[in-house]
Amino acid sequence: MAAVKVLNVFVAVIFVYSVQCELPKAKFEYKLSFKGPHLVQRDKSVPFWTYGGDAFPSDEGIRITPSLRSKKGWIWTKNLLNAQNWQIEVTIRVAGRGRVGADGMAIWFTAQPGIEGPVFGSNDKWNGLGVFLDSFDNDQQQNNPYVMAVVNDGTKMFDHQNDGFSQQVGGCLRDFRNKPYPIRVKVEYYQKALTVYFNNGMTQNPNEYELCLRAIDVTLPAMGHFGVSAATGGLADDHDVLSFLTHSLQVPTQGVVGQGVPDDERVKFEKEFDDYYKELEKAKQDFQKQHPDKVRQDEYDDDKYFESQNERELKMIFDGQSNIHGTLKDLNRKLDELIGRQELVLSRVSAGQPVQVQGGQQGQAQQPLMIDTIQRHEVNQVLNNQNDVINQIRDMRKIINDIQVKAAGMQGGSGGGGGGQAMGNQMAFHELKDGLQGVRQDMAQILSRPQVGAAGCPPPMCPNINCLSPVIFFIAIGAQLIFIIGYMVYRQNKEAQAKKFY
Repeated sequence: MAAVKVLNVFVAVIFVYSVQCELPKAKFEYKLSFKGPHLVQRDKSVPFWTYGGDAFPSDEGIRITPSLRSKKGWIWTKNLLNAQNWQIEVTIRVAGRGRVGADGMAIWFTAQPGIEGPVFGSNDKWNGLGVFLDSFDNDQQQNNPYVMAVVNDGTKMFDHQNDGFSQQVGGCLRDFRNKPYPIRVKVEYYQKALTVYFNNGMTQNPNEYELCLRAIDVTLPAMGHFGVSAATGGLADDHDVLSFLTHSLQVPTQGVVGQGVPDDERVKFEKEFDDYYKELEKAKQDFQKQHPDKVRQDEYDDDKYFESQNERELKMIFDGQSNIHGTLKDLNRKLDELIGRQELVLSRVSAGQPVQVQGGQQGQAQQPLMIDTIQRHEVNQVLNNQNDVINQIRDMRKIINDIQVKAAGMQGGSGGGGGGQAMGNQMAFHELKDGLQGVRQDMAQILSRPQVGAAGCPPPMCPNINCLSPVIFFIAIGAQLIFIIGYMVYRQNKEAQAKKFY
């Protein structure tokens, strides 16, 4: 697929420049460009550009619209481009917290600077070119996000209901929202041929473009202004422009060597541009030294107002671990009580003393209950029950090992916090809860299992006296050992995680 895309781009370039002896010469237009860092001056202005609406600049770029409903913003060049052939490269980031965004943004080349209006934040009936990045599907055709180019002579109105599908000169279906890296749109107008390239923002390579559309016999104004606008509706996205680079293309003359812009002049312009940015950086540092309090007030920290996805996932994991710790702590307390009672009963049984079991209401007299000797069939039954308990302990040991591995994986994955690890941590947490629930059900089944052939209770000489059979006694001891083993494994796991964390 990548080879086919590269071949398409190569064929398009060869077709455009097939009549020329060499490629056109590009001249950087610094008065029609901007790029961070240190983009904003002291008066919050952008050199050679004007902005308005809800747009506000920063040192790294310009946010055309924030992720709030019903916002519009724009930025336009102050100077005209006096060239018939040109090329622009725009670096954009469109991000939102919803699955669907709106409305979109537009890149303009028009005879006059636009004003605030209904077409992606700019006015309708424009004279020139508009490259639209449409996020919302108005015509319900499930063909958005979409990138298209629309040419207008100043007399046509944009068809919002059909997303301008019948008015476009070309387009491509590309998803440009919430990409790991900024996307790039390159628009080239050369000898009435319009070509749009798109970088999907999936890699850090800035030159990895694919052909989006190409149209010939496209007539645009000989001189015009560049601009970017954006708008939000019922849904909202952050629309950011990180850079806008403009080059005028010089048509080479056949048979004439050295025709066009000399290299010395281009180097001069680039050096002038670099010196200008160095002055801006120095001015910013001086301002920070003179007004440190004001700089702190102007800083905008997103983490102060919003909770990141990584923090939310880490909080869920810690809450789950805290609940597990509390549950095991309660079990340990109950086991300690059971151990104390069983040790008392065992000591009296081994000494041949009668075991007193309280029954009925308080205030009633306690009567001794003599324990009869254990018969042979009862011993066999106890041994069988112990074998069953051992098997259950082995199964529980496997479950506890799985719990330990998953807990360690959750603790290690909480630091990265990627979008793909969040779902895995949640699934591991649910599996952890299911494993504990299974342990609880197995213990309930063991304790509620009827004991066939166990020693029966003596005749009801005293109706208020309960019977404690040896089978139930040994089963309780086995359950106690199971819980003690589980608690020791859990405590060792927590200590290992605490050492690793600190």
